[in-house]
Amino acid sequence: MRGYFGIGVEGINKPFNVGNLFRSAHAFDASFVFTVAATYKRSEGTLADTSDTLANLPFYTFPSVDELLLPKGCALVGVELMDDAVELPSFTHPRCAAYIMGAEKSSLSPALVARCDHIIKIPTKFCLNVGIAGVVVMYDRVLNMRRFPDRPVMPGGPPLPERFRTTPPLAEVALADRDGDED
Repeated sequence: MRGYFGIGVEGINKPFNVGNLFRSAHAFDASFVFTVAATYKRSEGTLADTSDTLANLPFYTFPSVDELLLPKGCALVGVELMDDAVELPSFTHPRCAAYIMGAEKSSLSPALVARCDHIIKIPTKFCLNVGIAGVVVMYDRVLNMRRFPDRPVMPGGPPLPERFRTTPPLAEVALADRDGDED
């Protein structure tokens, strides 16, 4: 897959939520994780981050929005439940992006919203946990970036390769043969 993405949080202070988000980012093959104006202690985050993301991915911590630096050409995408935000199913993800989410009990700061190239929202009735919201956005990115073929029109997936098909147990074959003889 071409491009890259990173994911981060602003102003968050619950290490379990950050650890959960970073673990999910690691699983979705993020290129980096970051915090902005947040309190995050790695030792506390490892309770939820069992993959030890910070030992495997670059981790950036920015003390303020003004100090947030992203690679050239990297779009900043805010994830926030705002009236004028683009709904996630209608959003085409940038090839190179950094997604940022707000604190648990508040929203992205006005300064950060002003820095964003895009603001998206997950079409829910109310805000989701930051870790869950991150997973929804990253999963949508995987689908949107065409990493997998289109879904079939009919229910189900593509046909299984022969090596995964199994013959029915003998009792089922005998019953099928017997039921077929009675007709």
